[in-house]
Amino acid sequence: MQEQEQGQELARARELLAEHPVVDGHNDLPWRLRRQVRYDLDRRDIATDQSADLHTDLPRLRAGCVGAQFWSVYVRTDMAGDEAVSATLEQIDVVRQLAARYPADLRLAFTADDMEAARAEGRIASLMGAEGGHSINNSLATLRALHRLGVRYMTLTHNDNIPWADSATDEPAVGGLTRFGEEVVREMNRVGMLVDLSHVSADTMRDALRVTEAPVIFSHSSARAVCDHPRNIPDDVLAALPANGGVAMATFVPKFILQAAATWTAAADENLRAHGLHPLDTTGEAMALHHAFETANPRPFATASTVADHLDHMREVAGIDHVGIGGDFDGTAFTPADIPDVSGYPNLIAELLRRRWSEADLAKLTWRNAVRVLGDAQSYAAGCTRSPSNATLASLDG
Repeated sequence: MQEQEQGQELARARELLAEHPVVDGHNDLPWRLRRQVRYDLDRRDIATDQSADLHTDLPRLRAGCVGAQFWSVYVRTDMAGDEAVSATLEQIDVVRQLAARYPADLRLAFTADDMEAARAEGRIASLMGAEGGHSINNSLATLRALHRLGVRYMTLTHNDNIPWADSATDEPAVGGLTRFGEEVVREMNRVGMLVDLSHVSADTMRDALRVTEAPVIFSHSSARAVCDHPRNIPDDVLAALPANGGVAMATFVPKFILQAAATWTAAADENLRAHGLHPLDTTGEAMALHHAFETANPRPFATASTVADHLDHMREVAGIDHVGIGGDFDGTAFTPADIPDVSGYPNLIAELLRRRWSEADLAKLTWRNAVRVLGDAQSYAAGCTRSPSNATLASLDG
């Protein structure tokens, strides 16, 4: 009987997702394509099964009922200055290449209306988010140029501090946002680019919420009260989202959502460093070391239930209008046991149905909240009368 009930819930989940597909806030496929094949799309034809190398391909996006994807145009933080800007442009270019190569499945999207049009056409809306303010090289003109190229959110930091904002996973340096950091937020508001507060310190989150006049997002962060990791969102910040109108998109990365996985991953990362590799490395050598470490030290597994624990808490604190999904596929070495790749979203929705989430609430979680927040940011920009800012880091921060 239990198996039958689970099958029925999964069928209901798929029916709901057919009408209200998943908007996922963060997927690192572009970086994986850069690292694995230097953007040679013939060698990673995502129209075919790429499960040996990637979390993402078109068949699995379809199986996972994904209706819109924010592709991360991330570049490493050790890329500085013009190198970071150039690499970001290359990341943007490959997203555009993918949309041109697979027009029956992918549609470039820049607005909330574009997202709805893609859904009506049965295509996956392809949006872009820059992951880390180092991508603009302290230049508001570069920020505006990225927006004109289609970037619709920017995560203010990645894993390391930048001159104008503190990261969650670095030692505090400026106490949140500097004056120039505040100007970056205002300029993002002005052009209609979403301010993404994943990866930033709690003080940076609070400063951004104080300064912004448009809704913010967390493209891939979960609840710190459920798993005490600095990449997650404190309750006071979650509680501020209703007044702001923003959306917190829960991530699936095990070390951010399961305390035992956080402890295990710290040891696995140290093992990589001992071999001269970066913890975020997903090349063959790094993965072989990961698997050898895992054989000797079995890892704890997160599941859809683990993710649901975070979503339950986030809904309770922030409200149903302010939650979403941001899996971080192809940006992590490990995934939940029953959400192994982009095909797994129905398993999460089935778990939430078991927890008595209503279909109306699930439609907000998967589709409506993300579409609404982008539309709200665009509406603010349309009515904004400020002139473009030409401020510099030196002029504001000395």
